[in-house]
Amino acid sequence: MARAPVNIAVGTVGFFLFFVLSQSNPYTSSSPLLLPPPYHGAPSAVILPLYPSPWNSSRTFSNSPRHLLRSDSHSSHPNARMRLYDDLVLNGYYTTRLWIGTPPQQFALIVDTGSTVTYVPCATCEQCGRHQDPKFQPDLSSTYQPVKCNLDCNCDTDRAQCIYERQYAEMSSSSGVLGEDVMSFGNQSELVPQRAVFGCENEETGDIYSQHADGIMGLGRGDLSVVDQLVGKGVISDSFSLCYGGMDIGGGAMVLGGISAPSDMVFSYSDPVRSPYYNIDLKEIHVAGKQLRLNPSVFDGKYGTVLDSGTTYAYLPEAAFLAFKEAIFKELTSLKHVRGPDPNYNDICFSTASSDVSELSKTFPTVEMVFGHQQKLSLSPENYLFQHSKIHGAYCLGIFQNEKDPTTLLGGIIVRNTLVTYDRGHSKIGFWKTNCSELWERLHIPGAPSPSPSSRGKGNSTESPTTSAPGGSPYYDLPEETQIGKITLDMSLSTNYSYLKPQINKLTEVIAKELDVNASQVKLLNFTSEGTGSLVRWAITPSVSSTYISHESATNIISRLAEHRVRLPDTFGSYQLVLWKVEPSMKRTWWQKYFPVVVVVVIVTIVVGLSVYGVRGMWRHRQQMVNTYKPVGAAVPEQELQPL
Repeated sequence: MARAPVNIAVGTVGFFLFFVLSQSNPYTSSSPLLLPPPYHGAPSAVILPLYPSPWNSSRTFSNSPRHLLRSDSHSSHPNARMRLYDDLVLNGYYTTRLWIGTPPQQFALIVDTGSTVTYVPCATCEQCGRHQDPKFQPDLSSTYQPVKCNLDCNCDTDRAQCIYERQYAEMSSSSGVLGEDVMSFGNQSELVPQRAVFGCENEETGDIYSQHADGIMGLGRGDLSVVDQLVGKGVISDSFSLCYGGMDIGGGAMVLGGISAPSDMVFSYSDPVRSPYYNIDLKEIHVAGKQLRLNPSVFDGKYGTVLDSGTTYAYLPEAAFLAFKEAIFKELTSLKHVRGPDPNYNDICFSTASSDVSELSKTFPTVEMVFGHQQKLSLSPENYLFQHSKIHGAYCLGIFQNEKDPTTLLGGIIVRNTLVTYDRGHSKIGFWKTNCSELWERLHIPGAPSPSPSSRGKGNSTESPTTSAPGGSPYYDLPEETQIGKITLDMSLSTNYSYLKPQINKLTEVIAKELDVNASQVKLLNFTSEGTGSLVRWAITPSVSSTYISHESATNIISRLAEHRVRLPDTFGSYQLVLWKVEPSMKRTWWQKYFPVVVVVVIVTIVVGLSVYGVRGMWRHRQQMVNTYKPVGAAVPEQELQPL
């Protein structure tokens, strides 16, 4: 179970920079945040101190309604539509793809509304972990420029370049220099590449060092935030949206810039002055239609109720958590309690008779969050539960006590299958329950698997091609002239390895059926454990009647998996396509081409030869039998004389 990444975006201690390229503001650093001792039995959650960006009264936005997920027609602002990857509980975060430099270098970054700086490992970093993609190489980018030391930033010891430092509550950290380069947002983005400031890491520690993702994409309020920089340049509206996939789906979508809200979207006021975070005006929580007996002020302590995409689970103040837990227990008296998957945490888990996520609402109660003006957001069970990684059909509460901290922290689990619009220009946050995978299809953006670090530079194969910049070739741009001889697919499954192992043959049959190929075409190459889940590598080969896989069939196979159109039985959990690779069919030599014919000719020759030899042997044997018969008294050849 992914616990370590929970606080990647939730607990900064140390320095925070204000960096403004066009204005002259004094450098400001944050004071250290005192961390309470960890609460035994629950993951800690402490919020990082951010600073709101200055309000710019010259920004104007239109309220004209348009079709869903369209930029405002009365504004010239485009938006950047981007895909999200990974699984919230399995990985602890969601990532998106960002390209930096000229030519572009790709990075997988954790989307984090609780951070401001966007940073990636730098080529000069000697204390950086092994991440998903190669380090950023400034020397290979013709558009890279270091941010020189000035009054608006903290400088290195030589006072030559601006630096940044971030330290997190679980004692991980990131530090490096600030640079400026072109950022590209994908080939389906309406927003063209833009210059922006980012961090080039020179040192990592803790979870930042060990995480699979390359770095963090800061979406919080602050001058170094990608959103603030793009808004400050006037290229997008002061808004962005996130849509996290469901319990058995993963992935999702992100939009940088404004979209037109659905008519039934539920809004909560978000006061930028109340706290430096994206807060909402939470007043009540209902469980199974019954209001928890709590004073509304319980949700307004310290930083208030904070929405943070970089946090996995939800954390309530002590009084609210105890009331919530008691209400849940009253509704689930018939369910058996089981131990949690991790002995280090005192998880509250229940065993059910069904593992079908769509059936959870028949067992677990609906929870409602009530905002100011009685706006209600209904939470389904997948918004407060996570699947038990060791017991099939068991689920655990994904809401914990926030130690003794009075802040209410709502992580990504709360907004699964929910479009969340951070309308900063109008100081509100909107929620709309939907299927995020279908939402992505409405955006008409093809899916894209994340590359694996072990797959770089493998011969002549076409491996997870990525667009170099907006307007580039489509993601599934397989070479038309290539006859594909094999497709290699790496799938990460949320199901425990020991549980999945005896069912791997059945899974192979399911994969073949879902991909519309013969079972003989699906070969299992590798099957290993990956954290609490499993990693499976398949090879799809041509059918017996063909020597290659057609371009159309290969594209269909890859897109089905990458866009989660392959439906696996609930027993196999959720999956993510982490790598795909196609290899051309080998040109056959004369010997390979005519080998079957040669074999047949040789076999026929041997059979005929043996037959002739056998017939001849029988004839000679018969002749010998005739010649050896002698009548009585007949003369016989003289035998060799033996010495006396």
